[in-house]
Amino acid sequence: MTLDNCSANDNMIGLMETRLGAANMLLKGKWLHMRCCAYILNLIVKDGMAVIGTAVAHIRESVAYWIATPKRYEKFEKTALDENVELVKKLHLDCKTRWNSTYIMLSIAIPYRKVFERLGELDRNYDCPAADDWTFATNVCEKLGLFYELTELFSGTKYVTANLFFPKVCEIKLKLNSWGHDEDETIRNMSAAMIEKYDKYWADIHGLMAVAVILDPRLKMTMLHACYIALFGEEAAGKYVTEAQELLTSLMKHYHVKDQESVATSSGGAPSTVSAAAVLSIFKTLAANKKTTSFVRSKNELDRYLEEETLPHDENDYFDILGWWKLEGARYPTLRLIARDILAIPITTVASESAFSTSGRVLSEHRSRLTPKMLEALMCSQSWLRHNLKGIKMCIYNEFFSLIHGLYTAATNV
Repeated sequence: MTLDNCSANDNMIGLMETRLGAANMLLKGKWLHMRCCAYILNLIVKDGMAVIGTAVAHIRESVAYWIATPKRYEKFEKTALDENVELVKKLHLDCKTRWNSTYIMLSIAIPYRKVFERLGELDRNYDCPAADDWTFATNVCEKLGLFYELTELFSGTKYVTANLFFPKVCEIKLKLNSWGHDEDETIRNMSAAMIEKYDKYWADIHGLMAVAVILDPRLKMTMLHACYIALFGEEAAGKYVTEAQELLTSLMKHYHVKDQESVATSSGGAPSTVSAAAVLSIFKTLAANKKTTSFVRSKNELDRYLEEETLPHDENDYFDILGWWKLEGARYPTLRLIARDILAIPITTVASESAFSTSGRVLSEHRSRLTPKMLEALMCSQSWLRHNLKGIKMCIYNEFFSLIHGLYTAATNV
C-alpha cells in the first residue's frame, strides 16, 4: 500500500497488520507499507529550500517589479524586442512555500537576464540583480530541475513506475553527494540539509523496488549491481544484490514455486567518487561483460531469466514492460505472476500537480475571495482539459466554454 507520509497512515498500517494477521499477508506483511515517493521528494527539496530561500530573493523582487502593472510589463516586452530576446514564456512570480513554483520562476527569468540588465540601465527605480545573483540562481535552477523532472516522472499514469524508482533514487543520492563539494557554501549547506532528510526516509532503499528493477528485462541484476556499486562501492555491492535476489527467491516460494538456492559472487574494491551518470555507465559496462551470469549458477526459472541477455536499454525510448511480460514472459510463468503484482505497485499516490499542492496556486493572495462554486468550476475544468479519452472531447469543450462564460459574467458583475 502506497501512502502519504504521515503518522495517521503509519498507525493505520499497524492496525491493518493486527487485523489481517501476519500469516495472511505476503511475506508476513514485511513489505505491506510503502511511502509516497512524490511527497518524500517534496520534503527533501523543502529542507534544501529553507537554506537557500533568501538567496533567490533578488530575482523574485525583479520579477515582481516588472509584472506589478501592465505598463511595466509592456516596457519589459519592448526592451526584450529591442535586445533581440524572444519572449517564449511570460514572467512568473513564485509562491515562496512551493519550491516547484520557484523553479518555474527561475527557469523563465534566467534566459531574460540580458533584458533585466538593460532595464537596470533604463529605469532608475529598478535595482537589477548582480552578476553573482544570476550565477547562483542558474546553479539553483539546475539542481531544482532534477527534482522537478523526477516528480513528474514518478507521477506518470500512462506507464509503469515501480521499475524506475530504484535507479532514480540512487541518482538523487549521487547528485546530493556531488553538491556537497560545490564551491558555493550555500549550495553545500543545501546539500547537507537534503541528505539528512534523504537518509531519514530512504536509509533502506532496498526491497520490492529492487525486485522491480530485476523484473525489468532491460536492467535485471546488472542495473541493481551498478546502483549499489555507485552508492556503496564494489565490495559491499555484492551483499545487497544477494539480498535482493533472496527476496525474489522468497517471493517465488510464496507463489508456490520450488526454487534452488543461488550462489552470489563476492566482489572487492573501495568505493569511488561517482556522478549520477556513472550508474548508467557502470550498467553498460557490466552488461557488455555479461556480469549478470556470475550471480547465479543453477538452472531454475529465475536463473534462466537472469542468464538471458538484457534487452537494449535507451532512456529516451518507451518500453512497454507489461506488454513484454504478457508475451515473452510465458516462458517464466511464476515470475510473470510476480511481475504482474510488483510492477503494479504505484510509487506515488498523487499526480505531480497535487504533490506540489494545487490549492496554493488556485487560492492565491490575489484570488482568495473565490466562491466555493467558482473554485469547483476551476478545478473541474483543469481536470477536463487534461482528459484525453476519445468521444468526450466535444462535451468537455461545451462545458469549458460555459465555464468561461460564467467567469466573464462574474467578472463583469464585480
